[in-house]
Amino acid sequence: MNYNKKTIMDVDVAGKKILLRCDFNVPQDKKTGAITSDKRIVAALPTIRYLLERGAAVIACSHLGKPAATFSSYVKKQVEKGKNEADITEEEWRQSLRKLTLAPVAERLGELLGQEVIFAADVVGEDARTKAAALQGGQIMLLENTRFEKGETKNDPELARAMADMAELYVSDAFGSVHRAHASTAGVAAYLPAVSGLLVARELEIMGGALNDPKRPFVAVLGGAKVSDKLGVINNLLDKADTVIIGGGMAYTFAKAQGGSIGGSLCENDKLDYARDMLAKAKERGVELLLPADTLAAKEFSADAEAVVVPTDAIPDDMQGLDIGPETTESFCTAVQGAGTVVWNGPMGVFEFERFAGGTRAMAKALAESGAVTIVGGGDSAAAVEQMGYADRITHISTGGGASLEFLEGKELPGVACLLDK
Repeated sequence: MNYNKKTIMDVDVAGKKILLRCDFNVPQDKKTGAITSDKRIVAALPTIRYLLERGAAVIACSHLGKPAATFSSYVKKQVEKGKNEADITEEEWRQSLRKLTLAPVAERLGELLGQEVIFAADVVGEDARTKAAALQGGQIMLLENTRFEKGETKNDPELARAMADMAELYVSDAFGSVHRAHASTAGVAAYLPAVSGLLVARELEIMGGALNDPKRPFVAVLGGAKVSDKLGVINNLLDKADTVIIGGGMAYTFAKAQGGSIGGSLCENDKLDYARDMLAKAKERGVELLLPADTLAAKEFSADAEAVVVPTDAIPDDMQGLDIGPETTESFCTAVQGAGTVVWNGPMGVFEFERFAGGTRAMAKALAESGAVTIVGGGDSAAAVEQMGYADRITHISTGGGASLEFLEGKELPGVACLLDK
């Protein structure tokens, strides 16, 4: 797909009312509802400030969590969890919605901006429409959780039209949601001219550049638990990369596909043929596909399990692989150190356990010291890089988990496809 999209810097925003889709799906304390990390709010500030400083009136919107938009859908979810339908009340449902209000986000955003953020109690109801109509240049308001509307996830055209009617321009700045064809991420673009914000523009520029015109050698590092999560990614990158490194739990499916003994390690037996196909494709394309030669294994999945180094294709029956071994770590890092571009998505092992975090830490360090253009996909690999203190030495850490994966797969992203081309 075309990643060369118009941004807020390509259009006149002065004095216009702008519907701005942000990613304010922030983590919260389950008991108090307090925001535990405001990183996603902070990430939206450059775009918001750019618009406000130019006299635009900003109508921000976002989803938060996965609320049940109707009582009937709430009942269905609770019954699936084992609750008795007769015991479920409407007040219980309304209480669940109150826990997912964006009101605390409006308060925190106001603190960060140093100005009032007007909060609407609904998305397209009377409160939202009235406040949007009265909004002046330089002011910002935040709509209530878009998923309180049952038409949001269905990309309902009536909801999209109602949201669009409040504004003159649509700005997409929630990269973590551009892979979803929802009313607020794609549908509104049918009724308003649509451009990207600064955050989405950076994602498209850097990740798009890595896929379409990478500085070579181009090395892709893929990890995580399951091959099934990365099916399309592996297939797409074998057409683009010079070297593909596979670590994490998914590597054991490849090891077994080649006749190895992997003990109790993670394995998707229904993906063995796929693994063989990818090995054959790599050979056919002349792509170097690196797999773990040795593994840090243990008899149990626990933080304090005793670890031993064993060959990846000869893991004892009573053990499971939990991280890449020292020989593999050295070969993987060597491949990264000679790269021009590195894309990394997925940890090398169970990095949540310190004893099995060595492979992931070594990979993060190798990227930081490589001198290459380095891109870390969202999710666990991004969390690992930040947790291990290397984030400031990475060229780009994607703000989208599922979106960055689909980007790497080469899929069309609805929230990007709807934007105006340059």
